[in-house]
Amino acid sequence: MEKYNKILKNLSELVEKGFFTSRDLKKTVEESIKFQLENITNKLNLISREEFEVQKKVIQKLQKELNKLKTKKIKKKKNG
Repeated sequence: MEKYNKILKNLSELVEKGFFTSRDLKKTVEESIKFQLENITNKLNLISREEFEVQKKVIQKLQKELNKLKTKKIKKKKNG
């Protein structure tokens, strides 16, 4: 928390001295938030919706194949 307070203090000093415009400040804050959001997302190992849907279809296909194999095995036990 101390780190963020220091950053905010430095930014406010730059604004007061006129080295930073409000547009620059907005851009800096947006970039900082985006960077932090990406870090959090990467730590959570999240995937995109598209990737999820692809994996879901693969799992469904594998489940169907597994069920077919189980059915064949049951039939063989009954016949054999």
